[in-house]
Amino acid sequence: MTEGGAAGTTRVAMVMTTIRQRIAGRSLTPGAKLPSVRALAATLKVSTSTVVDAYERLVAEGAILSRPGSGFYVANQTAPFSLSEAGPRLDRAVDPFWVSRQSLEAGDGGLKPGCGWLPASWLPEEGIRRALRSLSRLGMPALAEYGSPLGLPPLRQLIARRAAERGIEASPDQVMLTESGTQAIDLLCRLFLEPGDTVLVDDPCYFNFHALLRAHRARIVSVPYTQSGPDIEAFAQTVAEHRPRLYITNSAIHNPTGAVLSPVTAHRVLKLADQFDLTIIEDDIFADFEYTHAPRLAAFDGLDRVIHIGSFSKTLSASARCGFVVARPEWIEGLTDLKIATSFGGGPLMAELVLNVLSDGSHRKHVEGLRSRLSETMAHVSARLKSIGFTPWLEPQAGMFLWCRLPDGIDAADVAHAALERNVVLAPGNAFSLSQSATSFMRFNVSQTLDPRIFDVLALAMRAAGKVGESRGEEASIEPPLR
Repeated sequence: MTEGGAAGTTRVAMVMTTIRQRIAGRSLTPGAKLPSVRALAATLKVSTSTVVDAYERLVAEGAILSRPGSGFYVANQTAPFSLSEAGPRLDRAVDPFWVSRQSLEAGDGGLKPGCGWLPASWLPEEGIRRALRSLSRLGMPALAEYGSPLGLPPLRQLIARRAAERGIEASPDQVMLTESGTQAIDLLCRLFLEPGDTVLVDDPCYFNFHALLRAHRARIVSVPYTQSGPDIEAFAQTVAEHRPRLYITNSAIHNPTGAVLSPVTAHRVLKLADQFDLTIIEDDIFADFEYTHAPRLAAFDGLDRVIHIGSFSKTLSASARCGFVVARPEWIEGLTDLKIATSFGGGPLMAELVLNVLSDGSHRKHVEGLRSRLSETMAHVSARLKSIGFTPWLEPQAGMFLWCRLPDGIDAADVAHAALERNVVLAPGNAFSLSQSATSFMRFNVSQTLDPRIFDVLALAMRAAGKVGESRGEEASIEPPLR
């Protein structure tokens, strides 16, 4: 039996959207043959007539071609690659780009408990101003010329010393500066990945990992993250089945959960990485927030299979774009060529600024003050969130994130929409979850959750979301089953 009426039209549109997304995401490339009508109907659980109708409409649009006796093929003139179309649509309104754009565009008047950075007032303003004055006295070569591809030698030496404090032994020649932690991952993806290669991430994980990997046309798989690291049994099964080329993770202060990798889990992850020829990118961007050093995969591994990256955007300034990669010499060699190809020389001004601030005697005291302030704020915000129904998944040892569960029956995306109407930007759980299994979770940045108005808005948004959930449940109970 075929679908009819409005329901049939909706199903035809769904099939067309599915094909458009595959074309936009390059899983269907120009000239590629589309699934047969019968195969796609079985996959999408619709009738064959629905698929035929959708294919004919796509032919009329010029998106695909019909070859009688052969099938349907992607037309050669396809639309430009679209990141927004490449990802899952299950939670589209609050996907990674939604969270990032709302946070970045909120302005000074917006409240941003969902963003991933400290308030400007928490950062070392005087140290930055002193560094800027020092920069103004540099000679013209430093102010006007390209820097070396590896980056400013004194800053690379300082980063190597800081890595050694965490058990990671590397020479300055094994350190390459980048414009950010994100650029570090981008360059590493360019070095290691071909379109279609598989990459493993945590579930949940930092949402921009998803966006960046889609930009590289990678196939993404995930494993659940526990309070001591990735679920090791799921990790073993996934790497054996999918043979990912890379695994991208945080070891110290996991984003968004705040969890810390245990030594036992770290050793088991590295053993599996060796068994299945897996390279690991360890993002250590929150290192300065720690009271005691958590286990680093790069330290246990000796930089054999693990690449260590970081930046200074969280404790110094997001405006001073400067990150780094610490890796094996032969990988640094390949990254250097890629850096020249994509951004030419390094940016010496930002490197000089970061070096100046880090070398300032007041910086260590600033970081110690940040840790104490975050610890106090964490306790305060956690108590306030509990009082209105949010339950922390764990009480983090350090850092700025709380990963909280909402009351039963409330969708975090609905809460985020209701809060945004009141100029409050939240970070609902599914933005961090490849499997879209974090519907009932929300990430809070405690440093950005101190304004009392936020808790009033949260309470109102929770009530509004509860009503939406009830309405959705009522609709589901009366909706006829699909035929």
